[in-house]
Amino acid sequence: MGRFDGLPIREELKSFEPYGAPQLDVPILLNVNENPYPPSEETVADIAASVAEAARGLNRYPDREFLHLRADLAAYLGRESGGRLIAEQVWAANGSNEVMLHILQAFGGPGRTALSFAPTYSMYPEYARDTNTAWVTGRRAEDFTLDQSKALAAISRHRPSVVLLASPNNPTGTALPIQVVEALAARTAAIGAVLVVDEAYAEFRRTGTPSAVTLLPSYPNLAVARTMSKAFALAGGRLGYLAASKQLVDALRIVRLPYHLSAVTQAVARAALRHSDELLGRVEQLRVERDETVDWLRSLGLRAVDSDANFVLFGTFADRHAVWQSLLDDGVLIRETGPDGWLRVSIGTGAEMAAFRASLERVLKTDIGRLT
Repeated sequence: MGRFDGLPIREELKSFEPYGAPQLDVPILLNVNENPYPPSEETVADIAASVAEAARGLNRYPDREFLHLRADLAAYLGRESGGRLIAEQVWAANGSNEVMLHILQAFGGPGRTALSFAPTYSMYPEYARDTNTAWVTGRRAEDFTLDQSKALAAISRHRPSVVLLASPNNPTGTALPIQVVEALAARTAAIGAVLVVDEAYAEFRRTGTPSAVTLLPSYPNLAVARTMSKAFALAGGRLGYLAASKQLVDALRIVRLPYHLSAVTQAVARAALRHSDELLGRVEQLRVERDETVDWLRSLGLRAVDSDANFVLFGTFADRHAVWQSLLDDGVLIRETGPDGWLRVSIGTGAEMAAFRASLERVLKTDIGRLT
């Protein structure tokens, strides 16, 4: 008996498993790029009070347009990135995953193509698959940077309706120079395509690296996606958002489900934004730990990619799965992702990183830790 016998499931879905990183009950969780520091009691109290207030009206549908939340997000982006935005230029949903799905629902579909450059976020082809959008990838350079001329050529050759670029890139942590983003924004505008710059990890970027938000006034085909799941320490709140032109946001409003963002989610996100300074207060500490981790991995003879995110891609191992499993046996969960031979570690607390280092040093002294 097959898994879906008797059900009219789409043919192209039959061989797939549900997406998701392992959720295991182990002491050290360094696999999904969360902020390891929980909110303060003051923030928790504000969130709880806001949820209680929202609960008093749960017999009514939530605010369908959530303009108050969108205004708060616009104000935050103005402070963080220097972009001048109004509420109508911001969209939000249940995590940046749903925001991305809205984009493919609005601008992808049968007979259309989405383009990205591998290695990159593994959910992108799933958004394309779920919207019956053709999926095409170019390749990043050996050091995981993006060759501008080759990227422009790929856009001209494939003529996609959507181009997806992660900056900082997941799983490599590589940030795109703003000049490259602008060149691709101009080329996609010329062919009538949407360029999405996924800045899920933007708050961790190095000082002096501008956000693509600064390009929005010049490119109405540009969308810049963000999330509160990473630097904001709000992964459990499930709030992702993007900034774009009003006309692009209006297209997403067409495909969204009615009342897709609950009153509780809106209340939690607005309360968290009121405490943004506190919630983002550990970002610099995580940046320092990230850079120290890169240096430490290289001191062991490993390759480690310079990162503008809160994780580090490192390797390369003859059998990365065996290394991953051996770390897990020590109670340290990291991510088996990226090109063959590579592993990715999220930056955790000092104690968590010490446990990771001790476990990896042990593995490297065994046959399991053989490098390529």
